[in-house]
Amino acid sequence: MSSTTSALLIAFLGIVGTLASALLTQHSANNSKRRELEHADRQRREEREYQARQEAVEARRACYVALNTAARLFLTELANYLYDLQAGKPTDAVREKVEEARREHRARHAEAQMIVPDPVLTAAREVNSNLGALYGVLKRIDSGSPEEGETVEEADDMRLRAWEPIATMRTVMRRDLGIAP
Repeated sequence: MSSTTSALLIAFLGIVGTLASALLTQHSANNSKRRELEHADRQRREEREYQARQEAVEARRACYVALNTAARLFLTELANYLYDLQAGKPTDAVREKVEEARREHRARHAEAQMIVPDPVLTAAREVNSNLGALYGVLKRIDSGSPEEGETVEEADDMRLRAWEPIATMRTVMRRDLGIAP
């Protein structure tokens, strides 16, 4: 091989090497950028999922607070109604407060049916059932048509027993939120 050919071959290989080096560098930079973008996308997706989970927990917490408050208020108003029945003087104002508390509890219970997990819903159903039964007894006593065994004494026992399911519901709610073991 002549020196001219060797020089041309060396020059050609130098040019090809320089071009190949630039291409490899660009390819490597593109791969790094792609991995960086994929990582950023994955991180954004994880942050959105975390935020969605946090919002769901906050929605359940708000629902739990409202349901617990409504149940306790309904039971308090039922107790006031019972005390007025025991005294023989239930007023329209007391009846209206009971109805208002009942409507609020029903609304919060209906909201919970769409949001809360089954263990909480089971506990909420028990509370709703007890409060509804006590409400029915008090209304029948007030209207003068109680069923057999429905007395103000039995209603008072029902009122006292109604606190336990509310406490159970609260415990199940706290457990769902990770507050109680």
